[in-house]
Amino acid sequence: MACKVLVVCGSPVVASADLLRQLAGECDHVVAVDRGLDALLGAGLVCDVYVGDADTVSDAGRALVDAAKDFEVERHDPYKDYTDLALALDSVRRRWPGAEVVATCATGGRPDMALSVLGLLAGYEDAPVWIAEDETTARILHGGESWTIEGHDGSTFSIIAIAPGTVVSEHGLEWELDHASLGLLADTGISNVVRSKATIQVHAGTAIAYLYK
Repeated sequence: MACKVLVVCGSPVVASADLLRQLAGECDHVVAVDRGLDALLGAGLVCDVYVGDADTVSDAGRALVDAAKDFEVERHDPYKDYTDLALALDSVRRRWPGAEVVATCATGGRPDMALSVLGLLAGYEDAPVWIAEDETTARILHGGESWTIEGHDGSTFSIIAIAPGTVVSEHGLEWELDHASLGLLADTGISNVVRSKATIQVHAGTAIAYLYK
């Protein structure tokens, strides 16, 4: 059976300690991406694997990495061709093939980095990918994948195409779609409302769906 891996990214906008503890308890393994280690330490948690060049982690976190005994370290040269998250996702693929990924501390901060994070997570097609933050839960949906939402009547929901040729159906929302073509980064699916048990299906392309708490 495939496992679930929590990937704690390095955004300066950090998830709450309560959410981090909840997510860590729901996952089989925890990967810290550079400064993500500080977020875990702040919640009283540790990782199974640290991946990064240690250029943004705190001095205390770097000291733990340098003397790591309780977790594995994949330390990289700062003058590398790939971001720490790209290397972390490669590590997940190697260590736990087919693992479901839950990313947190992945939004906020520099907009260029946030877009890069989204692109990297969308490129992970091995298994479902979630983005969990305090105010929202997001799911990246590739063609042929669906998401059923229950118990969130009245919640705001948005879906955005992040690949050309994205076709989506939505049921159980205020405004429903049936095999609708969404333009790349278009606003067609923004600010909908969940009205009952909702089913979101992406027939082609790739989209990111956001459920606001």
